Parts: sequence; C-alpha cells; structure tokens
Amino acid sequence: MTTYFTRTALLIYGLLLSSFGFCQENTTGYFQPDISLNYKVSANYSHNFKIAQRAYIYEDDFLYRVKQLDISHFSTLKIGFEQSLALGLQYRFRDTFDNNGENELRITEQYKLSRVYENLILGNRFRAEQRISPSSTTHRFRYRLSIEVPLKGEKLDIGEPYFSASTESLLSISKSEKQIYDQRLTSHLGWLLNRETKLEVGAEYRAENYTQTTEHIFFLLTSLIFSL
Repeated sequence: MTTYFTRTALLIYGLLLSSFGFCQENTTGYFQPDISLNYKVSANYSHNFKIAQRAYIYEDDFLYRVKQLDISHFSTLKIGFEQSLALGLQYRFRDTFDNNGENELRITEQYKLSRVYENLILGNRFRAEQRISPSSTTHRFRYRLSIEVPLKGEKLDIGEPYFSASTESLLSISKSEKQIYDQRLTSHLGWLLNRETKLEVGAEYRAENYTQTTEHIFFLLTSLIFSL
C-alpha cells in the first residue's frame, strides 16, 4: 500500500511539474492537505468536520509558503433514496499568513443526488455559497458531476484502492466585480485502510475567470478521512 501511495504521489507531482512548463504565465501551484471526520448521528442525519491547509508550491518560481487555513462543518440530512440536503459553515484564516489577504466566512447550501450503476457511483451536487469578507460579499453557484469506482472487484473491500474524478462549474457574482466563471477538474486515488479510515491523494486543475484573463491553478491534494 505504501508503494502504491508513493508511486501515485510522485506521478501526480510529476504531471503537475510538467504542466507548469507548458503554461507558466498566470500559473499558481498549491499543496493542500486536509483531515476530516464524518459522524453519523442517525440513519438520515450526519455531521462532517474538516480542517485544511493551503500552501504555495509554485508562484513565478518553486517555493513553499502557507496561504490559508480553513475550518468547516457540514450537517447533512437524507431526504429520499440517494438524495440529501446539507448546510455548511466555513471560516478561512488568511490574513495571518498573507499580508494582502482577508479572512472569510462562508455559508453553503447543498443538494446532492447520487446514482449507483453496478460498481460505479455517479454523483450530482448543487451548491449556493455566500462568501463574506470585510471588503465584499460574493454569491457563488456551483455544479459538480462526479464518479467513483473500486479498482479491484465489484465492491470496495478493506485495503483496496478506488478511483474518483469530477468536473465542476462555478459562477461568482458580486457588486464590486464582473461575473466570474471557473471550471475545475479533479481526480483522486484512494484506499480504504479500515472500516473507519480512508486515505486519498489527488490532483486538481482550475481555470479561473476563463471568460476574461484565465488563471491556471494546480493543486496537489491529500486527504485523511475518518468515519464514526
């Protein structure tokens, strides 16, 4: 399992480095590890707690510098077969690490619909967000289409890997700026370490503000997920 993890991390990191070589202009690279806890209160109601750090690994040159720290909570209610509603609250600590940054409070409303086709899970997620900072309030609308599939056998067993991928479209609206359109492409390779723990490593590409001056954003992602 360690060999799988090491090879995958090196492969993803290599792909990110090669991507920088093709589009260095308006390009930023980040490393973003996170730890989350899923807590099931009842059959239809659950909580999610998450802490994530974001650090620069490329900005005109290769470096390592922390940009922000995020703490978030989601409450999720199942409302029907493979459907759920959720309400989220997140606080972003940025001005501690970035002299030009602002802290942010984010409120999120979410609807999710999933379908299972044999061993493949297809997910649709809709989100509306209110991003509140000292200088402005931004309303953001998001739609994500995702897939998840085990890489060995018909179902995911302990110690086995799985693969997930998603594409997400975003629209941001505020009084102080023009409408901003973003697109995200994400993939993860994960392992079910035991019944309560998952480990994931992945990469993400973001084309931000692509109708005006496109910003190319690359992420190297790691996640440790606990479930109770």
